[in-house]
Amino acid sequence: MSTVKQAMADIIAQQPEDSSYDEILRELAYARLVGRGLADSDAGNVISDDEVKQRIESWQK
Repeated sequence: MSTVKQAMADIIAQQPEDSSYDEILRELAYARLVGRGLADSDAGNVISDDEVKQRIESWQK
């Protein structure tokens, strides 16, 4: 498994040469959010589609 520093360096290296600072930060944040989501899923921290639907419907009342 790669270190955080190496994972960030890999993401940065994959960006086009003319990427802006904001675009690179956006890609790093996106990768972090995806990683956190996958970790939550692996840990069983998920809710069903029906639960999501019920929560959204409760906001609309």
